Amino acid sequence: MSMFEQHLERTPANYVPLSPVSFLTRAARIWGSRVAVIHGERRITYAQFLERSRRLASALAAAGVGAGDTVAIMAPNTPEMLEAHYGVPMLGAVLCSINIRLDAAAIAFILQHAETKVVLVDREFAPVMAEAVRIAGRTLHVVDIDDPRAPPNALIGTVDYETFLAGGDPMHPVRLPKDEWQAIALNYTSGTTGNPKGVVAHHRGAYLNACANALTFGLSPRSVYLWTLPMFHCNGWTYTWAVTLAGGTHICLRRVEPAEIFAAIEAHGVTHMCGAPVVLSMLIHAPETVRRRPAETVQIATGGAAPPSTVIAQMEAMGFAVTHLYGLTETYGPSTVCVWQPGIGELPIEEKAAFMARQGVGTPMIEEAAVLNPATMQHVPADGTTIGELMLRGNTVMKGYLKNPSATDEAFAGGWFHSGDLAVMHPDGYMEVKDRSKDIIISGGENISSLEVEEVLYKHPAVMEAAVVARPDEKWGETPHAFVTLKPGVSSLDGAEIIAWCRTHLAHYKCPRHVSFGPLPKTSTGKIQKFELRERAREG
Repeated sequence: MSMFEQHLERTPANYVPLSPVSFLTRAARIWGSRVAVIHGERRITYAQFLERSRRLASALAAAGVGAGDTVAIMAPNTPEMLEAHYGVPMLGAVLCSINIRLDAAAIAFILQHAETKVVLVDREFAPVMAEAVRIAGRTLHVVDIDDPRAPPNALIGTVDYETFLAGGDPMHPVRLPKDEWQAIALNYTSGTTGNPKGVVAHHRGAYLNACANALTFGLSPRSVYLWTLPMFHCNGWTYTWAVTLAGGTHICLRRVEPAEIFAAIEAHGVTHMCGAPVVLSMLIHAPETVRRRPAETVQIATGGAAPPSTVIAQMEAMGFAVTHLYGLTETYGPSTVCVWQPGIGELPIEEKAAFMARQGVGTPMIEEAAVLNPATMQHVPADGTTIGELMLRGNTVMKGYLKNPSATDEAFAGGWFHSGDLAVMHPDGYMEVKDRSKDIIISGGENISSLEVEEVLYKHPAVMEAAVVARPDEKWGETPHAFVTLKPGVSSLDGAEIIAWCRTHLAHYKCPRHVSFGPLPKTSTGKIQKFELRERAREG
């Protein structure tokens, strides 16, 4: 035994398990009288935020919830969603935030798979939840969240949320986990090829990822964060905890609509917000009647597919500073960031935007983000052209998939988390995703990056949104098929013009041979559903 280990034990004085629950107790102690949460006319201080979360923990305990039990919630971005992110884990229970756009069958699968004990449901989603509970066939304690801004659907629970809280103890003890590896949240992937997988997050990872977000995004007590990112998506990328850590103000928003977003920015002096690229596109193409330039620059972080350089340039022209993040449900949301470098601001806008579209480098709390050859598990050359798989390892990677050891083992093969994204490593150490492994188009033996083709399509002055997928071809195996949404008011464009545009900007073999027009199918988090577009392309 080393001399540094003799008689040097972990004690309550020198070791406390990491948990983001502690962020709220600290915030209430320091900023108790400050407004923590704004929702319409409602104002909740940090002291009230803590008290309500304690009451929730107490009420759940009285309902039979204990450590390791699952509590589900289905709600938009409301104060109750924030309270659940503290009240549930301070009891040692596990929070399962359900995607609000799922159908009853998918919700029922989650309720069963997660062995859910209690469900908190916003009135807007009471009908679909009622059907899901019936299909699931489980005995569940259902609590209604009767938000006055919700549609007047019939309530389905045995008690409403405010009554439930009123029966709870405002001084219920805030219990941190005995082991920071303990599960804090259960988030289900989209399940585009079958039943969704349950991603298990732990207290340590949630704590560290929230710290990384606060540091990376520059959150402070002066920050005013607008909830345009769904809180059910990777626990709001852990900003549900990060904003509280910084002592900022949460601005809740039931619906992501341009008029409400611009109004909230003006009314509350919003400083930070997040969203998928579709949110950026929504703001860019908002009617002039609702668009308002922010008094101060608003920091906006986006994830998912790289935003086209034209989108980044347009957002900056409107008074928003874009930060590009990359991550997955399995990594608590953001795990890489396109970090600012000296001189970037002086670059011509096209060069600057092209740099900012990269996925970048690992966030401060991820141990390593790299591009590896999945066959050899060796790092690819940093030449900007050799394609490998983006892989991650560190404390902000999930525990694994619930009840799915084979999928967990596959995801962690070789001691790395396999993202499934194909990327290159640039000479400056910045990574750039070229495609999902399933989205790469192989035409005549040549790899075509759908993202590269989409970048060109977005530069067309009449194109609002674009997605490119593989279409089966007898001669070439696959060829690119472009799906395009035109800007409002544009109707005279045809496929031949789109193809001609691409041929002036790309090698001809990379250009789409087929073009379809119309709205693009999206997930609830704003990601374009390429699996559906691939089906359409196969059907011709």
